[in-house]
Amino acid sequence: MASTAIRSAVATGDAGGPATRTRLVNIDNGGTLTDICVIDGDEVRYTKTLTTPFDLSRCLFDGLTKVSGVVYGEERLGPLLQTTDYIRYSTTQGTNALVQRKGRRLGLLVADDALPGRLAATPEQEELLDALVGDRHATVSLGTDDDALAGQLVRSINALASNGASRLVVSIGGDDGAATETRLKHLLLKLYPRHLLGAIPLLFSWELAADRDDVRRTWSSLLNAFLHPAMELFLFSAEGRLREHRSRHPLLIFRNDGGSSRVAKSAALKTYSSGPRGGLEGTRALARHYGLDHVLMVDVGGTTTDVGAVVDGEVRVARRGYVDDAPTSFPLAAITSHGVGGSSIIRVEDGEVHVGPESVGAAPGPACFGLGGTDATITDVYLLMGILDPSTYLGGTMSLDVESSRKAVTANVAEPLGLDVPAALERMEDAYLERVARALRASDLRDDTVVAAFGGAGPMTICGAAAKAGVRRVLVPRTAAVFSAVGIGFSDLSQRYERPLTATDADTVRAVADDLRARADRDMYAEGVAPEDCKAAYRLLVERDGEPSSIELDGSLDPGAHVRAGDVTALELTLVAPLPHVGLGAAGAVQPAAATSDDIRTVGEAELPVYALVDQPPGAEADGPAVIEGPFFTMRLPGGWRFRTTAAGDLELTEQRSD
Repeated sequence: MASTAIRSAVATGDAGGPATRTRLVNIDNGGTLTDICVIDGDEVRYTKTLTTPFDLSRCLFDGLTKVSGVVYGEERLGPLLQTTDYIRYSTTQGTNALVQRKGRRLGLLVADDALPGRLAATPEQEELLDALVGDRHATVSLGTDDDALAGQLVRSINALASNGASRLVVSIGGDDGAATETRLKHLLLKLYPRHLLGAIPLLFSWELAADRDDVRRTWSSLLNAFLHPAMELFLFSAEGRLREHRSRHPLLIFRNDGGSSRVAKSAALKTYSSGPRGGLEGTRALARHYGLDHVLMVDVGGTTTDVGAVVDGEVRVARRGYVDDAPTSFPLAAITSHGVGGSSIIRVEDGEVHVGPESVGAAPGPACFGLGGTDATITDVYLLMGILDPSTYLGGTMSLDVESSRKAVTANVAEPLGLDVPAALERMEDAYLERVARALRASDLRDDTVVAAFGGAGPMTICGAAAKAGVRRVLVPRTAAVFSAVGIGFSDLSQRYERPLTATDADTVRAVADDLRARADRDMYAEGVAPEDCKAAYRLLVERDGEPSSIELDGSLDPGAHVRAGDVTALELTLVAPLPHVGLGAAGAVQPAAATSDDIRTVGEAELPVYALVDQPPGAEADGPAVIEGPFFTMRLPGGWRFRTTAAGDLELTEQRSD
């Protein structure tokens, strides 16, 4: 697939200071496509390559090699890596493994025999626990001496291993849970030295999350243990290959909390849904750039539509987030995923048109890809309607097969409904728009809501879906096709630490803060960052009436009157080392001007103008119906909508209906 380049900017991080010329590489590894961006001075160069799930390093280095050809005019991977300041990477590999329930079998060792039942509080949690653990759990009695406890451990570990467990999670609750797990760890390492136990790695829950809630902490540990194998071999291998090319800095993993860190300092659980969080970081930057109070991210890929919100300039975050219906100990952006995307299968069931959640993926893909697929998608619909040009799809890198689309639509929708193809296309488009609109309506819509639409299929149908949902303003960034990858470029190097508090007086809080900071300084030093270059933020974690929240402390670290006895559960430290950020280009008002069209496209029976986004000056505007061609994306502008290009080259879309 070809690459493209458009204007941008790179600036320093939140620490401020003058703009600096910096080369950044951001990579968003999706289930269907992998996006690779090079932000080099005032240009964004990017490429897309098909994801190779059997070997992620292949699509990673293929993409890096391709984009090096745009930078230098010929493929020169080594020089690209040697002149790149930071490489930030996001992967859905672990997420996909969890969705498909494909991973190692886990064993769970507890001291509370009621804990497995508490983990399965809902049917969804019961199904997930059965998929990850099944009946591979055992209980040990702690009220014995070390010799008796060692005997229990041997019997329990052997039974779990014989039952198929290839990774073990140890989770002990109570006020002494952390100390008890340390005791068990020492015993197990004596009983099973690393060279003997190596085939069955152990994970101790308190080492991952210092959360007194046994259910959240245990779920976090199980999920982390399940996700880890899906990424460990690839990431460490990729880091090694980058080192062989003398990359200037180690590979940084972009996490679902919006920060980045080295592979060795990144918990697997924090890669879950990290791609959409990259889009949210970009959305936050857009909201601030344009002074918007309420922006709804709509990131449409091949399989899912991910929706999140930025309110008053901040990403909406769940203090204790959920992963696949399971509660965790970590904050997660409040992102919902809906089973509709550009590759979602459109079919007829009981006389009605249904969209998704099944997807054709990258292979065989939509019927129009000509790779043997026989299912119809919205991509096939828009090809047959005339909105997509079969010769310019994805920048002209893929030629679409019109006849294969026609056969798929005829067989799967037109004939079952007794319609001709044009009528079937209208029904299919309407069903798809309604499915995306339903995803929008599931969020907290307001009168001032602006939708930021991106992803490979995001701009394509967003105006029609927004209109159905009652949203009248849409913003499409000029880098919409790779905006989640661009958004990764707004992250900083950071780590988060948490420790339970036994009391909330100032002396206790300061003592715990000193211990956390000492650990954080060691970790940042290992990241190659001087502790004095980091910004520290301390928060009290509070749970009142079952609702988690946090209170930021000032430099005195004195909780004072902020809290009530029993509310505070832990102290949190976040340490941030600012990295260079991507810029969004020019801001401010621009003079309106008529947009220019150099092409006409037949859509149905109408002749519509085609506007190439990269050819439009700031302030260019025109009314729909029309087709807009952007880098790696095509969008339909319905009648009643107007587009205008901003000073930065983004698209502002407004419905012109009267109230």
